[in-house]
Order: sequence, then structure tokens, then C-alpha cells
Amino acid sequence: MNNPVLSALLPVMLLIAIGFIAGRAGWIRAEATKDLSNLVFMVLTPALLFRTMSTVQVQNLNFKPVAMYFVAAGLLFFAMYFWQGATRRAAVLGLGATFSNTLVIGTPLIGLAYGEAGLITLFTLISVHALVLLTMATVVLELSVAREAAASGASTGRPMFRTILTAARNGIIHPVPLPIIVGLLFAQTGWVVPEVVDKPLQLLGNAFGPLALLLVGSTVTHGRVGAQLKAALGLSLVKNLGLPAIMAGVGWAAGMSGLPLSVMIVAASLPIGANVFMFSQKYEVAQDLITASLAVSTAIGVLTISLVMAMIGWF
Repeated sequence: MNNPVLSALLPVMLLIAIGFIAGRAGWIRAEATKDLSNLVFMVLTPALLFRTMSTVQVQNLNFKPVAMYFVAAGLLFFAMYFWQGATRRAAVLGLGATFSNTLVIGTPLIGLAYGEAGLITLFTLISVHALVLLTMATVVLELSVAREAAASGASTGRPMFRTILTAARNGIIHPVPLPIIVGLLFAQTGWVVPEVVDKPLQLLGNAFGPLALLLVGSTVTHGRVGAQLKAALGLSLVKNLGLPAIMAGVGWAAGMSGLPLSVMIVAASLPIGANVFMFSQKYEVAQDLITASLAVSTAIGVLTISLVMAMIGWF
């Protein structure tokens, strides 16, 4: 198989498809999904992230692509927010249009397409992805809640600074950024992970990609789309195609090229991440639409990611 796009995407597509079939057949039941999710995020994820970053020197990391990614995401987030009326619902939709599933789908895809160098670039983004985007969304949402409460003559009863600090803390003390930070700190000591520890970490890390993608496929079967299909498709297209287009424009304007730009564009094209649903639940807005959008953006992701990666190859 000589086509690099197909070489990277086909294994991802097949594993998601197998997970979908397993879910439809009842081999992976809805009640088991939470346990599988805990296994992926609490055990396999930290092993993979720590081991990958434990040999990386901070001075070798390139933070410019990450900064440009957040410029692109910020532009789209606030465009969505003001276009949709600057409400709680608008903020959640803005988050849905900008928050990528960088870990579960992005990690195996980038690893297959761009190797370890691509993974290091992606993990640099992942280390601050949730912290930056979720903290930004929290601030905007809390301001929207306060404005809506003031308009109705009520009070939120929540100090803004405490909410922001909690969001920032949760963005760091988390099974995704924390092992990246710990791995980087370990690497700066010059120590080497003993083989008796490194081997189990390697085995756990190797299990991450297949199990995470099977989980994605099975989760799609439990999603409810129904009457939200049209709106969910619109939000999914903005996320899967609009954000990578903006990222490409911002990257080229900033003089980026090569692997760092390619990884950031592909990361921007990934389906909507599950954290968006948690925000829709917490702020009690657009829950049905976000649930449907998670399923739709993942389902069409096979086509949209293929298109984005093909276009990267052409340019």
C-alpha cells in the first residue's frame, strides 16, 4: 500500500468499524463502555504519554505550532460564539467546533501517519489542549451565565475566580496532561527508565491504540441522533473541515511548513472530543445536539480526515 493517507487511515477505520460491529452485536454493551473508557484513560493513556515524553528534552520541543493552533481555535470559537448570540448555548457550540478528539483518535492516526516525531508534536499540543480550550470555554460560559442571571434579576452564587481556578487545576491534574508533564520533567534529569518498568509501560502503551479505537466504534452505536441530524451535521462539518482550513491559513501566514503544520492541521480535523458533552451537561444546554454531533463527527471523520490529509499531500 503506497498511498500514505490510506496507509495511516485504513487501520484506524478498520478498528473503529470492528468496534462498531461489536457494539451493534451486543458484544460491547453500553454499560461496559464506562469501564473500557476508564481502562483506556486511567491506565493505558498515562503509560503511553509518560513513556513517549520521558526521553524528550524541552529545548527540542517546538511550541510555535501549538500557539498557532490555539489562534485558529480561538478565531473559530469566538466567531461561533458571537454568530450564535453570545449565550451559554453559543459557547458550548463554539467549544464543539474547536475541541478535537486528539487523544483517542489523534494518537494512533498521527503515529501511523507521521511516526514518533509526529507524536511528540501532537503530545506537545495535548499537554495544554484541554487546559487552554476548557479554561477559555469556562470563562466565557461563566460570563454568559452571569449576564443571563443579571438580565433575569437572579444571582449565580459562584465566584468567577474560583470557577476559573478549578477549571485550570482540572486541566492539569488529569490523566492526559499530567503524565506528559511528569515525563518531560523526568527526561530533564537525564535518568533512564529501568527496563523492568519500561517494558510494561511499552506493552500498555501498545494496547492503547487498538482498544481506544474499538471503544470509539462501539460508542458510536450508543449515540442518539434522530431529530438533531441536520444541526449535528452542520456543527460536525464546521469542526472537521472548518477548523483545519483556518489552521492551515493561520499556519501558512505564520510561516509554518512541513511536519509541524501537517500534524496541527490533522489534529484540527479530528472529530469532536467527549469533553464538550460534559460541558453541555454541566451548563444544561444543547445536550441532545452535542450528543448527536459527537456521533456524526466521528462517523463522517473517516471521509473528512481522508480529504484533509489528501489536501495536505497535494500542497
